[in-house]
Amino acid sequence: PAPDNVQQRTSSAAFAPAPVNVQQRTSAVAPVSMSAADGEFYIDANRRNLMNLILVGSAAVTIGGLAVPYVLFFLPPGSGGGDGGISAKDALGNELFEKAYLAEKKPGDHSLAQGLKGDATYLIVKADGTLENYGLNAVCTHLGCVVPWSAPNNKFMCPCHGSQYAPTGAVVRGPAPLPLALAHIEIDDAGTILFNTWTETDFRTEGDGKPWWM
Repeated sequence: PAPDNVQQRTSSAAFAPAPVNVQQRTSAVAPVSMSAADGEFYIDANRRNLMNLILVGSAAVTIGGLAVPYVLFFLPPGSGGGDGGISAKDALGNELFEKAYLAEKKPGDHSLAQGLKGDATYLIVKADGTLENYGLNAVCTHLGCVVPWSAPNNKFMCPCHGSQYAPTGAVVRGPAPLPLALAHIEIDDAGTILFNTWTETDFRTEGDGKPWWM
């Protein structure tokens, strides 16, 4: 019986799994794991700088988009134009010339022309048949409607919310908070009617020293 047991144990051992060296497997896997861990937490400096620039740029665009309309709100409407002024134009974009214009208009006429920044602006013909030395921006200072001139009532009357303005553009009835914007009227050597920015104090505010936009 003894030899049979030895033979059985020998044949069984032939199918047993080979022993595993735990220390060897650990040392072989450890460097790979450490390398993967290092790669997980490593951020390239150039990539980090690029991400920072993208973040700052996005924030600047957003803030700028909000800030520009806010700043423009406090600038006087219709301001601008070079030292020579902007030529007044009719609805078709043709330049207006003083002699021809006055030949077609009667005293007391209030007609619209394209003014500074393209805003509709009234040219006013005085009682003596000459052109007033200022124009009035037709944009209501309440909510921006174009204010028509009412000849029978001798004033500007806004159809949107009832604001009314005197012939000079001064407010006579709210809710408009400010008078109509002023623009200088000038005539160049060729007789062209020019609009130019009004920067002086407002002659309609009875000596308070404020410009028309305040």
